[in-house]
Amino acid sequence: MLENWHKKVKRVIDDMENIHFEPLPERVDMQVIKDGVGLDPTFQMINDYNKLISLCYETWQYHFEFLNLGYAAYLDFFGFCKEVFPGIPDLSVAKMVQGIDVDLFRPDDELKKLAKLAISFGLEKCFEKKDVNEALRCIALEENGGNWLQAWEKAKHPWFNYTSGNGFYSSDKYWIEHLDIPYGYLKNYVEKLQRGEVIDRPTQALEAERDRITAEYAESLDDEAREVFEGKLGLARVVFPYVENHNFYIEHWAMGVFWKKTRELSGMLKEQGFWKEESDMYYFRREEILQILFDYGNSWAVGVPAVGPAVLQEEITRRKKIVDALATAPPQPAFNNPPKVVTEPFTIMLWGITTEAVESWLGGDEKTGHMKGMPASPGLVEGYARIINDASELDQLKQGEVLVTRVTAPSWAPVFNKIVATVTDIGGMMSHAAIVCREYGLPAVTGTGSASTQIKTGMKIRVDGGKGTVEVLEELVEA
Repeated sequence: MLENWHKKVKRVIDDMENIHFEPLPERVDMQVIKDGVGLDPTFQMINDYNKLISLCYETWQYHFEFLNLGYAAYLDFFGFCKEVFPGIPDLSVAKMVQGIDVDLFRPDDELKKLAKLAISFGLEKCFEKKDVNEALRCIALEENGGNWLQAWEKAKHPWFNYTSGNGFYSSDKYWIEHLDIPYGYLKNYVEKLQRGEVIDRPTQALEAERDRITAEYAESLDDEAREVFEGKLGLARVVFPYVENHNFYIEHWAMGVFWKKTRELSGMLKEQGFWKEESDMYYFRREEILQILFDYGNSWAVGVPAVGPAVLQEEITRRKKIVDALATAPPQPAFNNPPKVVTEPFTIMLWGITTEAVESWLGGDEKTGHMKGMPASPGLVEGYARIINDASELDQLKQGEVLVTRVTAPSWAPVFNKIVATVTDIGGMMSHAAIVCREYGLPAVTGTGSASTQIKTGMKIRVDGGKGTVEVLEELVEA
């Protein structure tokens, strides 16, 4: 089943790669007419656009195929534990499936391998360069530089098909197209190794803690219940990596290709005068793009100017103002009249939306400087906060700071070697922030609702990942 899933996703990626958008020719080649093709280039252009949208939709079908499988098995195990171990903390259940090895961590792991290889080859001086191209040129001149560059190229395919965001937005930057992003993380790892620091995830410690907790709870069961417990746990451990693994292949690799192709289309229409910037196309809905393509194709066929270039820029400007205005204020965590009791498991486990949390958000009864959220990853630390609202701001993080954000993306893992804890507005026990923090051995409190607006960069805060609390210790704000 897993092998078949990989084949399906790779086929979709290849199909998207084979789609190309080029300007309509000045005239159709005579051979097309002689061959009786019967179709002009506008048919292919519109058909390719529809195919691209369809392939994207197909990709997300496969996303949910494995995501739901992982969650279903874990929720079944979670419910069983709550039944046979009254009062068991949610975090204890989560710890029983920690210590996972998933493909989503491979891009980060590849950078760590490259950093270690650079140290062993004596290439440290090249990583003093700030520019990735300068560093690569420096490496090429070194004795073992060729071998390192081979490893670099091998890691790029497919592991650099990885976004600094979450893959949901056209503005997300992918490593394969912006090598300065992975180089920045790699440079940091080389510097850490030079200082004698450990850059590997604490996998052995996580596995030891996992096995200890599992054994303690299993001992309290009779033989019959223990057999059921071990069966459900075994299934959860087998499929739980799918919860994270699908992200690399769908949100990162497949969506990276999708956005690349849409930029190709937008660039082509920009050349035809439909808008001024390549990003302008993303202010239109996908069905509107079909109308724009028809306008372009129809004007080409008839030999008259297209309507779009004369009217679309005004609409783009109007919509830009709306988006910019919306970006000035974060959304409220809750509105209107929610259900009296939140019971839907995905809502609780993935998003951290509980009955108590909603009541707190709507009531506005949070004490200033004291926040409560999900105890997502254990540990107690104090540190200075760094508010991050977008992946483009990650380079602002300094060593030893606490990452405070609305929601993290799985691709932020490489910065976890800089931070000491994570606090999010959104997310439950099974959110990416929670899972990644547990695997990296960092405290995390998720689902606070408003930490990213209550806390300011430079404030000293205390994060208790075991209790799910965040406390502001010093109000001093530093830029």
